Amino acid sequence: MAQTLTGKIVSTKMSLTVVVLVERKFRHPKYHKVILRHKKYKAHNEIKGIKMNDYVVIQETRPLSKEKKFIVIQKLDKKAQ
Repeated sequence: MAQTLTGKIVSTKMSLTVVVLVERKFRHPKYHKVILRHKKYKAHNEIKGIKMNDYVVIQETRPLSKEKKFIVIQKLDKKAQ
């Protein structure tokens, strides 16, 4: 099963590639504080009309280049965020 992530687009400067910021929250095992971690993924984009600060769903796929291993599946509307 391919991994599916939801994140915010932070860059659209490349052609057919977007940079997606994915945030995750988890509780520290010892101190029980909620910690926020984030990671940027480069994803292949064929969907028209995607711009910065949009939320998208990306899915893991075969390597498309050295750093691109995800594709954009769908754009989320404002209510789904």
